[in-house]
Amino acid sequence: MGKIHLHNSLHLKNARLIAVCDISKKSLHTAKKAGVKKIFKDYNDLLKNPIINAVVISLPTFLHAEAAIKAAEHGKHILVEKPLARNTTEAKRILSAAKLNAVKIMVGYPLRFSPPFINLKDELKMGTLGDVQIATANHISTGPFFSRGEKSIPKPVPSWWFDKGLTGGGALIDLGCHMINLLKWYLGEVVSIKARLGHRFNMDFEDYATCILKFKKGTIATLNVGWFARYHKVKVDLYGTVKHASATSKSPSIIDYAKKIFRSDTSSGFYKELEYFVNCVSSDVTPIPSGEEGLEDLKLISTAYKNTF
Repeated sequence: MGKIHLHNSLHLKNARLIAVCDISKKSLHTAKKAGVKKIFKDYNDLLKNPIINAVVISLPTFLHAEAAIKAAEHGKHILVEKPLARNTTEAKRILSAAKLNAVKIMVGYPLRFSPPFINLKDELKMGTLGDVQIATANHISTGPFFSRGEKSIPKPVPSWWFDKGLTGGGALIDLGCHMINLLKWYLGEVVSIKARLGHRFNMDFEDYATCILKFKKGTIATLNVGWFARYHKVKVDLYGTVKHASATSKSPSIIDYAKKIFRSDTSSGFYKELEYFVNCVSSDVTPIPSGEEGLEDLKLISTAYKNTF
């Protein structure tokens, strides 16, 4: 994800990439090769640069809170990868620091900037579906268990992926946060959620899960996530009293992965979310999905973990 943000940043029209930080020599070499002048191994040094207005935090989940809080304390606006944090306690600390230091914070949910999912939102706004009674949301992928094209997941897989204390959970927090955020965007407030957790690989975190959500407006939604497949599938179906509509994200090929990692794709949701974030910072507009949304997503996931069936 860091490489994707790096190459997308280089193509922004109203922002300039000043610096990159990473503990990996290989990653810093990639940044240098891309033309980045300032590179750091310690982000505390990067944050001291007064001409940097905003940062993108693309780190393992257990490092989000520390990095985001320090960025806020240095007055930097923040785009942080999902999930916002490992748990609601960390998320609240991040939001408190952002508020105290008057910085904007946005959570990276690229599906919110993907045309198929935006079109589905537009259909809802127009009312052409009628009243949505039932919804399904599915996000199935390889997770950390299989390497994807062009090493989208590093080899070997970092050990933190397999430590629930460092990730906050398994497939539900990793993939479920995407789908919960989408469903809330479409259907509004969730009044109840419960989950069934699966352990295909017999680890102490779930590698697949099903959730049932009830929304304030009456819609019942089923959410399925999984780390068990050698393909990638994201789909939302909304069943209304007038008609059904859906949005889907196709399984990317090896070539697609290479494009994302090694050069910018200005039509992608990743680029669009970054462009939007920069526009919000320069225009002094609160970005969405906001940090508060990220916190609400974590609250629902926490409830789901506790309320199993």
